[in-house]
Amino acid sequence: MPILNVDYSSINHEEMAASIGLKSKHIPMLITSFIEESKQILDVLEESISTRDYEKIRLNAHAIKGSAGNLKFTEIYEMTKEMEFAASTQKSDFEYKIYFDAIKSAMGTISH
Repeated sequence: MPILNVDYSSINHEEMAASIGLKSKHIPMLITSFIEESKQILDVLEESISTRDYEKIRLNAHAIKGSAGNLKFTEIYEMTKEMEFAASTQKSDFEYKIYFDAIKSAMGTISH
């Protein structure tokens, strides 16, 4: 099951910077970049889910997974990892839409 009710609204930039080995002054730019790039990826991912284009689902989930992992957005990383794996095996009974909604919701809580 996806991780529901994830809330990243109280991100501590100092802690995030320390965990990824950067200076805290770089965090707002990285977060903004992640959010902006992910908006386009989410649009394609949503369309891919509606058409059951497993390869596009896999590629777009992978793209978000990498960035989320780098920024230590662990719950988004885990959900996109599960979605990527399901799409790579063309698992038709995977709850792509539920995972998508949970990922989008979690991303919507990220403040920069």
